[in-house]
Amino acid sequence: MEELKEPKTQQHNTINKIDKWRQELNQNILGQKLLIDRLIIAVLCDGHVLIEGVPGLAKTKVIRQLADGLDAKFKRIQFTPDLLPGDITGTEVYRPDEGSFNFQQGPIFNQFILADEINRAPAKVQSALLEAMEERQVSVGNATYKLPDLFLVMATQNPIEQEGTYSLPEAELDRFLFYVKIDYPDASFEGQIVELARKELLNKNKEYFTSTIISQAEILAARDQVLNIHMSPNLLQYIVELVLATRTPERYGNDLKSWIVNGASPRGTIGLDRAARAHAWLNNREFVTPDDIQSVVHDVLRHRIILSYEAIADNISTDDVIRTIVSRVAIP
Repeated sequence: MEELKEPKTQQHNTINKIDKWRQELNQNILGQKLLIDRLIIAVLCDGHVLIEGVPGLAKTKVIRQLADGLDAKFKRIQFTPDLLPGDITGTEVYRPDEGSFNFQQGPIFNQFILADEINRAPAKVQSALLEAMEERQVSVGNATYKLPDLFLVMATQNPIEQEGTYSLPEAELDRFLFYVKIDYPDASFEGQIVELARKELLNKNKEYFTSTIISQAEILAARDQVLNIHMSPNLLQYIVELVLATRTPERYGNDLKSWIVNGASPRGTIGLDRAARAHAWLNNREFVTPDDIQSVVHDVLRHRIILSYEAIADNISTDDVIRTIVSRVAIP
């Protein structure tokens, strides 16, 4: 019996540390609870996150502090139309004294990457980032370089200014576990944000976290615990049915059929499974419930559904489509 208790105790301790990590993040970044929760789930699922929101919503601050709590390396990359793949991956540098080329690592060789305004970069840069996100490696010439085991890309898009931007290809969108839309914080937080900003200016050298809250080894171990969370066959079939409803929408109504051009790929099914397990694990449960699935379904499927011109003309959003699907697919 003692052997059975030990893993459970370890899991409980890890969840307590993550709860502390989350609480401190919420104290330092006010009004963005959803974003913080989604980033923590992405870390546990070994996934990436695409964020859409106007400037000034603490997107840079949240991922920097996320890295600080893990004692992980963080790098911000500003995507611009003149960016080159080598600016991200690194390049071969000639050493005259040695008479040879040495690879100089680029910013992608950090554990937490902020790809700011990702849709401003051209196709070649998107391709280089795509390999890093999916294969966890960088190819330069004939050589391949591995990225860290703990590796997360948080990309941002500005929903307001679209001039000079490149739409992300579906293949790249599909690599993101979550597509999260964030808005201005509630009015109740605005005054607190002003006070927090003033205190931070008065304590310029103060660290957000005085010590590492949770180790990277504990996060990697927690990923295995998440994968072992129990999901009943009925709930797994429920996930499959939600995704299949995006591919064969005519089964659930002519309105859905007219709204959807293409549905989610198997990556959507895998992502929904892993995110639901992580959501259950964070709530200290040993099993997944329908609420876990429905809590993450919008952020997992939002970027994997292509709408028809008819839906766009009628101001139907992907969230409207997902909401309709959830209401019509039977809960086991």
